[in-house]
Amino acid sequence: MKYEELYHTEEVKPKGLLTFFHLDTVLTFLISMLTLFSILVLYSASNHNMAYVTSQALKIGGGFVLMIIIAFIPPARIKQLTPLFYIFALLLLTAVIFIGVEANGAHRWIDLKVIRFQPSEIAKLAVPMMVAYYLHKTNLPPKLINIVGSLILIGIPFALIFMQPDLGTALIILFSGLAALFLAGIQWRYIFIATVSVAIAIPSMWFFGMKEYQKDRVITFLNPESDPLGKGYQIIQSKIAIGSGGIYGKGWQNSTQVSLQFLPEATTDFIYAIIGEEFGLIGTSFLIIVYLLIIWRGLYIALHARDSYFQLVGGAICLVFFFYVFVNTGMVSGILPVVGVPLPFVSYGGTAIMTLFVSFGILMNIYSHPASITKRIQ
Repeated sequence: MKYEELYHTEEVKPKGLLTFFHLDTVLTFLISMLTLFSILVLYSASNHNMAYVTSQALKIGGGFVLMIIIAFIPPARIKQLTPLFYIFALLLLTAVIFIGVEANGAHRWIDLKVIRFQPSEIAKLAVPMMVAYYLHKTNLPPKLINIVGSLILIGIPFALIFMQPDLGTALIILFSGLAALFLAGIQWRYIFIATVSVAIAIPSMWFFGMKEYQKDRVITFLNPESDPLGKGYQIIQSKIAIGSGGIYGKGWQNSTQVSLQFLPEATTDFIYAIIGEEFGLIGTSFLIIVYLLIIWRGLYIALHARDSYFQLVGGAICLVFFFYVFVNTGMVSGILPVVGVPLPFVSYGGTAIMTLFVSFGILMNIYSHPASITKRIQ
């Protein structure tokens, strides 16, 4: 008996409680947990300042709306607009040079009176999207010419941000672009050459590229006790906060560092130290587990993307999210130098948290528009 094999494609429809809003139930639940925890911790870290709490709550609410909007956009339109988004980010970074607002010796912000934002946060998403857009049009794994092209796309915004100067964000931009390049299947010999080149370039970076305050941060990281009341004060107080929390913590709103105002930036980059003091090892471990679950779910969604462009973008978003968590927790714990990276979805902020919601809106878009499957009809 003979069978005629006919093939057609049928889109796999995602299932879940939030399918109507194009949201993945698991990812939405985990993000909601983080944002609610953010409000809880921020109330304590700000010493009961409701202005901080209200502002953060409004940004989180707006972020969720923005995430849903991004999830509804047709995937083809997102891909089509990627080059324009990248060019827009470059124009904003260039504008910072001429009209940027100075803060702590650096020009990183654009103030439009109605809104004040940091263009480098937009570039964190635009760069991996553009690299993915460029590479998905080529044969993967990428050839040398395509790798060079990708490095140029990464290098331009990296240089613009480095000149602000903002070394921490510049490194995240570099990592975000390289993450998309790595996921495209770059050969290991190129990775080895890049590693050796970076090792050779580090001395030149130290003597000719880094500002004095950036060098001070590295020196402080190596020996914070050398200036305990000056440059090393922040990291020393941060480690005291985490260590004093012990296993179970002192309890919510019982932070000595907050009540006595020993720890600067307690609501932003160093909020992880307050979490360690109030909730202890158990609290910080639970937080890290939630972050890892978000990364796992995001990678799972990216793996089932409809094409290589969305696979690269989704994977890069997850790796950059991991980089955020790793750098912030390492920085606050004294394992890494202080580079000014916020704790995702927890630290107080505006542009950074909105960019995160846009990034996860793209992941939700991938989830709601998954790959097609091929069925055989006998």
